[in-house]
Amino acid sequence: MEPDNQTNSSEFILLGLSEKPDQETLLFALFLCMYVVTVVGNLLIILAISTDSHLHTPMYFFLANLSLVDFCLATDTVPKMLVNIQIKSKSISYSCCLTQMYFFHFFGIMDSVLRAVMAYDRFVAISHPLHYTTIMSPRLCGLLVGGLWVFSSFISLTHILLMARLVFCGNNELPHYFCDLIPLLRLPCTDTSVNKIFVLIVAGMVIATPFICILASYAHINVAIMKVPSAGGRKKTFSTCSSHLSVVVLFYGTTTGVCLCPSSVCTAVKEKASAVMYTAVTPMLNPFIYSLRNRDLKGALRNLMRKKSHLIFMTTKSSGSFLEAGPQSLGSWASVWNCRSWEYSHSEF
Repeated sequence: MEPDNQTNSSEFILLGLSEKPDQETLLFALFLCMYVVTVVGNLLIILAISTDSHLHTPMYFFLANLSLVDFCLATDTVPKMLVNIQIKSKSISYSCCLTQMYFFHFFGIMDSVLRAVMAYDRFVAISHPLHYTTIMSPRLCGLLVGGLWVFSSFISLTHILLMARLVFCGNNELPHYFCDLIPLLRLPCTDTSVNKIFVLIVAGMVIATPFICILASYAHINVAIMKVPSAGGRKKTFSTCSSHLSVVVLFYGTTTGVCLCPSSVCTAVKEKASAVMYTAVTPMLNPFIYSLRNRDLKGALRNLMRKKSHLIFMTTKSSGSFLEAGPQSLGSWASVWNCRSWEYSHSEF
């Protein structure tokens, strides 16, 4: 195609999960319920961890960040799909598409690498319990999470800059329910080889490398568990990793299928099904997986519910009682962070 005949698309058409109008009502109700559960579940975990001083440890610090990332990842994709179904519009502007793609990859990278950091935390806690507080210091945990935010921002911005140089002409229909990178790279009428090479490099850095680190961490954890003399002790030690291991299998099982599947084999249906798993299903299930087997977290959630109920009851009596009780019920994370020594938690995580 000659350059004079190329016209850059100003918008894209998101075909969604289904092209049958009679299925859209069911999809709207299903994803609305999933999104509400995702928001409530992850925000409750963040509130429970931030308000309970007993949970101000590296393990729960990483879990709070994971819950925040899951909440943002679902918020980046699901609400736009719900709005499109409701207003019967499937269009998204070029700038909004790139913005959505930036945040999707930003939080997706965070999600992937943060799980490797959590696996390393479990490795240190089980293999080197006497040095746990020294190794996993507040400073190191802050640097790990802060560096991860910077790294994710850099990679996502590079994706957007490489995408912005492409020219989209002709077909602007995207067989997806949000602006994902791989389907978008099939639409330009200019060369996308640089983009595809960068996609492979990033996949190696943020999917393959963290997954290998997780496998290595759990291999060392397994060796340490085998050294525990009693069967009950081995079971209790392994239970501290069971929840994290479950979400790792759920997350990487879906993302690996999309990233490693050849384009000649992967259909749009498979891509959308996998995308639903790691943008909607996994963020919704994570709070349940982490809380159901964790006695400390369940206790913190019960305490949070009791405090909220008490505050509501006091508010109905007098506004003055609410103002007096509120600061006492909600502890300061910063004060506990600075004053309380970080301890290894033996909760079932």
